[in-house]
Amino acid sequence: MSLTRRSTLAALGGGLIAAAAAGPRAALAQASPPLRIEITEGVVEPMPFAVAAFLPETPGVAEAAANVARVVAADLAGTGLFREIAPSAHRGLVTSFDAPVAFAAWRALGAQALVTGAVAAEAGGRLAVKFRLHDIQTGREVGEGLRFRGGAELWRRLAHKVADAVYARITGEGGYFDSQVVYVAEQGPKDARRKRLAIMDYDGANPRYLTEARALVLGPRFAPAGDRVLFTSFERGFPRIFLLDLASGQRRALEDQPGTMAFSPRFGPDGRTVVFSLEQGGNSEIFTLDLASGRRTRLTTHPGIDTSPCFSPDGSRIVFESDRSGRQQLYVMPAEGGEPRRISFGEGRYATPVWSPRGDLIAFTKQNAGRFHIGVMRPDGSGERLLTASFLDEGPSWAPNGRVILFARETAGAGGAPGLFSVDISGRNLRPVPTETFASDPAWSPLLP
Repeated sequence: MSLTRRSTLAALGGGLIAAAAAGPRAALAQASPPLRIEITEGVVEPMPFAVAAFLPETPGVAEAAANVARVVAADLAGTGLFREIAPSAHRGLVTSFDAPVAFAAWRALGAQALVTGAVAAEAGGRLAVKFRLHDIQTGREVGEGLRFRGGAELWRRLAHKVADAVYARITGEGGYFDSQVVYVAEQGPKDARRKRLAIMDYDGANPRYLTEARALVLGPRFAPAGDRVLFTSFERGFPRIFLLDLASGQRRALEDQPGTMAFSPRFGPDGRTVVFSLEQGGNSEIFTLDLASGRRTRLTTHPGIDTSPCFSPDGSRIVFESDRSGRQQLYVMPAEGGEPRRISFGEGRYATPVWSPRGDLIAFTKQNAGRFHIGVMRPDGSGERLLTASFLDEGPSWAPNGRVILFARETAGAGGAPGLFSVDISGRNLRPVPTETFASDPAWSPLLP
């Protein structure tokens, strides 16, 4: 860890949640050098930090203030980069948002970073949450204080916004807390699971169901704007791709042609193009579909099975899996089609590739010697690293900042059940993600607006 100068974080948020400078001291803080954690592939000693109790500035918001502070702390501690100092150790140290910080007392507790905040009720049932980040070692405020506003029911989002801002200031990376996960919720015995689409906050809170359990559903994937979801459904007896609008709940079938099976869809970075697999006559190839015109374009022509395509973030290339070499391997080709180039050459089988939103890595599932792994490699195939190993790990999905991977893990045996886990790209901080049912096939949204 080191201290280094960084420009002031711009105001975050939009729509229902807005941000502004919080308090008269914000302008003076602009020149303050912030804390910094350099995120590398090595082991990082977590930074000791504290989240002081957020102060209620108007009547009736004490519970909301306490809840916001706890979510901020949980978000930061959950990254593995920060170690929280227990609130009981510093209760009463902060009694006013604008009072001077007792830096010597916080140093005595071993804190390197301190988050202070306050919550107030505003007209129309809205909450205003403001915060400051303090560098305990230098005795300075880091960047400008910010204020986020939103409906009282959005208090968790307000907390995630605060945590994203703190995370960004200390790491120099974008945050990922104010986001959602869509997944397949599973219930019932292993040989007769009922599956339906569900969506929740990134940390498992606020789950809700998007489809009924009448038919098997697979592989949900977010649009780049987070407003729509693609998925595969067997409700007509064979796999078909559906497009679901999250705001209206309306959905429509794509590629509904007799004698074919369509599956493994993903959006292109423009949100107007879908890349997917289409099986016809026993052969699976990769196609794109223009959502506006319905025009379909074939990208591969090979007797092998080509599937699980994913665009690069700039839309110039597509990574996919194929058994054209005799077993499942990963290939990259131009987005308009053309000769694919194989990028995986290790032992075992490679599947479900997905490009990082940063464009620097490709995550994948690997099966070798009776074990499943989640791994990453560079787009040219170099630098392969396996991050996990278990009876069954599969289906990686990237956090919006490209630094954490979400995936499904299933336990062995007759009572084995799938659940969601996350791991950072160094292979550290493997954590279960709570869900109210069994869960599989996760997909991480972009940051919410």
